Amino acid sequence: MQGKIGLEEHFALEETLQDSAIFVPADYWPELKARLTDIHVRRLAEMDRHGMEMMILSLNAPAVQAIGSAQAALDLSRRANDFLAEQVVRNPTRFQAFAALPMQEPELATRELERCVNDLGFRGALVNGFSDAPQANQCLYYDLPQYRPFWRVCESLGVPFYLHPRNPLPGWSQIYDGHPWLLGPTWAFGQETAVHALRLMGSGLFDECPNLQIILGHMGEGLPYSMWRIDNRNAWVKTPPKYPAKKKIGEYFQQNFYLTTSGNFRTQTLIDAILEIGADRILFSTDWPFENVDHAAVWFDACAISEADRRKIGRDNAARLFGLNV
Repeated sequence: MQGKIGLEEHFALEETLQDSAIFVPADYWPELKARLTDIHVRRLAEMDRHGMEMMILSLNAPAVQAIGSAQAALDLSRRANDFLAEQVVRNPTRFQAFAALPMQEPELATRELERCVNDLGFRGALVNGFSDAPQANQCLYYDLPQYRPFWRVCESLGVPFYLHPRNPLPGWSQIYDGHPWLLGPTWAFGQETAVHALRLMGSGLFDECPNLQIILGHMGEGLPYSMWRIDNRNAWVKTPPKYPAKKKIGEYFQQNFYLTTSGNFRTQTLIDAILEIGADRILFSTDWPFENVDHAAVWFDACAISEADRRKIGRDNAARLFGLNV
């Protein structure tokens, strides 16, 4: 189909490029590097060839989130956001932007989100998972109480928050010892992000911020397939949930989450996601430059779903969610 909109589509600054080098063999790095640093030439050509009208761009991972100093994280966020704003101005009908945020310090993240949305016209934020704490080998997850003011502002601004993966810290990765192939997009990305999303759901965040919307990539990081079991394990044992949230986890998943097709181009998985969360909450994406635009688009254009759902997922849902004039 023509007119597709993608929203997990990455670029890199020179100072964040090396963060992506681990995801391909060394002889593929020149190609990935060229893809990450290009916006207006190769990227646009790929979009034109495969029916993509627009990409919402975001910084590569983990970048800002892997910096222990909140001030240094803010400085990098602002450089990335200012650079991205300049790129969007050059071609706003084809590109829009997600903010990078210094989530190490919620107040700084809040101010930067407000600046990006109110002053730069960004469509939301994409954050690369947990943030490094100042203490070595410590993580900050966003269900922690100090993040509630940030989430209230995010909800009031009416913009979504894309929770993008990163690998667990080395000190938290014993389960992968001797099996490095499980890291990254093969498994660890999805596992890490799914647990973070479940923490947000169980924390009561969405009782306090019922209109807040979170986006997960890769067809939901495995959560659609597991949602029934999360809410119904040992159902014969009549005990209240052990989390603060007031509803079942599946209710928050259906009301406060969107999923994208980024990097997960399989029809069976898409149909499962549609059955679990509904076609109105699924969004086309490619995960360029880590995945190919043609792999995403050729699959999506031919996958066995209705044409009405294809149009919703391909563009209409994104246009509505982000208020795009397309």
